[in-house]
Amino acid sequence: MDINTYMLTLGKQARAASRQLAAASTEAKNTALLAMASEIRKRAASLLEANARDLNAAREAGLDAAMIDRLTLTAKGVEAIATGLEQVAALPDPVGEITDVKRRPSGIQVGKMRVPLGVIGIIYEARPNVTADAAALCLKSGNAAILRGGKEALHCNQAIADCVRAGLKAAGLPERAVQVVDTTDRAAVGALITMPEFVDVIVPRGGKGLIERISREARVPVIKHLDGNCHVYVDDEADPAKIVPIVENAKTQRYGTCNTTESLLVSRTVADLCLPAIGQMLASKGVEMRGCAESLALLRDAGIDNDKLVAATEQDWSEEYLAPIIAIRIVDGLDEAIEHINTYSSGHTEAIITENYTSAMRFLREVDSASVMINASTRFADGFEYGLGAEIGISTDKIHARGPVGLEGLTSQKWIVFGNGEIRR
Repeated sequence: MDINTYMLTLGKQARAASRQLAAASTEAKNTALLAMASEIRKRAASLLEANARDLNAAREAGLDAAMIDRLTLTAKGVEAIATGLEQVAALPDPVGEITDVKRRPSGIQVGKMRVPLGVIGIIYEARPNVTADAAALCLKSGNAAILRGGKEALHCNQAIADCVRAGLKAAGLPERAVQVVDTTDRAAVGALITMPEFVDVIVPRGGKGLIERISREARVPVIKHLDGNCHVYVDDEADPAKIVPIVENAKTQRYGTCNTTESLLVSRTVADLCLPAIGQMLASKGVEMRGCAESLALLRDAGIDNDKLVAATEQDWSEEYLAPIIAIRIVDGLDEAIEHINTYSSGHTEAIITENYTSAMRFLREVDSASVMINASTRFADGFEYGLGAEIGISTDKIHARGPVGLEGLTSQKWIVFGNGEIRR
């Protein structure tokens, strides 16, 4: 069977399964999720063995340390996968929820019902846990899923898929509700993103190159973000006790995540008071600072090692470093900060540090990003931290979902009408 025929078969099977899942009870979905968790624990040794095969192949292929780290599955990681499945089972089921019911003058009642999207294609790289996370979220939201993991995790993904199928079977749900593509041929991705008759939405999780390709070639709607150029703005009425801890966490807790702060803006009126302390903290963590001329002068006067200071270029204001590097600019105040963010941000997450209520509310209203925060680290932009339980990814689009995409983001709404024999006059 060639790739196109194979992918069309997966699509047809997913579409048929999606209709069964849309009618599945919450009890059946939760039973499947708990059975999957049980299978994951039961087969822990075989999952680790499959992961070891993937790791050996990755090392032989010369993959870098960061990729090896993302690919590695430990006994603790296996338990985290099982726990994650149980957590999704404990979440409220969004499917079938009826809201906004209003009686019209004609006598009818009009409202909205939350419904699954249908079939979701998910394309991801390296991380084997995504197979279970994606399967769980799609299942709980009533969607069938076609999962195409990276070739680096092929054996582990297939082993996890076996656990998923066993869980579906135990609950009496169609085993083809979650299908993992078993070929590493890149043509499979091309087929998956051009099957609108069988796939309702694509969610890419991976590097910028992957997401750009999918956004460019897809004939199916895509939920995605390209960059995470997140900002922290230190306002002229910021609480000095909050500044360094927030910037430290936002930038240095983890460097390789999309919600890590990449750009720091500081109001000119407080720059000489707070920027030296920020600079000393960043230098102690080994962070390179790419600043405007004014910020670099302040940092040098504070005794920051000149090796850590670099003149910022225009490109730096737009950059997602995913590394111990941060862009720093001194601005006149809130107006210039908002203008800078809306010009250079990727629309992911921005934060303001301020005790001024009016400034904080303006920042919330006027900054055009998926998540906007007051006095908190940008690292909180995450489905688990937002109370979604888990996320399928983060979207910087404005339609259909924005920000962390959890169960509700994997559903849509349809209009419903309750009548009692009314006819339109």
